[in-house]
Amino acid sequence: MSHNAVDTLSDRRPVVLVVDDDAAIRTVVRWQLDDAGYRVVEADDGDSALRRIRDDHPTLVVLDLSLPRLGGLEVLRAVRGGRAGRSDTPVIVLSGRNGESDRIVGLDLGADDYLVKPFSPGELAARVRSVLRRSSPELSVEAVVVGDLRIEPGSRRVRLGDGDVDLTPKEFDLLLYLATHPNHVHSRSQLVDKVWNTSSEWLGEATVTEHVHRLRLKLEQDPSRPRLLRTVRGVGYQLVDES
Repeated sequence: MSHNAVDTLSDRRPVVLVVDDDAAIRTVVRWQLDDAGYRVVEADDGDSALRRIRDDHPTLVVLDLSLPRLGGLEVLRAVRGGRAGRSDTPVIVLSGRNGESDRIVGLDLGADDYLVKPFSPGELAARVRSVLRRSSPELSVEAVVVGDLRIEPGSRRVRLGDGDVDLTPKEFDLLLYLATHPNHVHSRSQLVDKVWNTSSEWLGEATVTEHVHRLRLKLEQDPSRPRLLRTVRGVGYQLVDES
């Protein structure tokens, strides 16, 4: 197993790829985003950015338009065209020009947000949070609170009342997904797809049932009569937020 693979397995923070040919800007952005709870990887030109997107599958890309050789708009066009492997990856575009035409072209090509240089690193971190909250709420580093239950995605910590709850990695992933879609009923096959990233043909739906059962044992006062993780007969499961 490569060193990068080990890092990926041990660090479950959302990954932000910062693409800029200015090393000083990349360093400042990395410090800010690291403090905000993200793991940062870097690229200094368009070609290496596409390789990073293909190999590292970042959660979000911060993309400067003025790149050597392959420009930022060409990178964005490749990402949205599917050549980079994940056409739906959120992208925040950076530009040293405040012209409306650049903004329109970037947004028309599928950028999720646009920020003009010079910018505040704190504002960029806020934009990253906002884009992820819209596109992938389960990947936000902000705590998710449902009643007495508090889930902290960045540290992967779960608290119920005043006590910590010890969950396996997949129990945590399932709980976080349900908590970021409160009161929505999910079928077992949908949960297999969203949480396990596979299909029910490869992973039996009974796996979901077993993980829900384990979560109830750890979270419910009376697991036989769950109030938080409920079964909707014939459909699937929901996490109920009564607040």
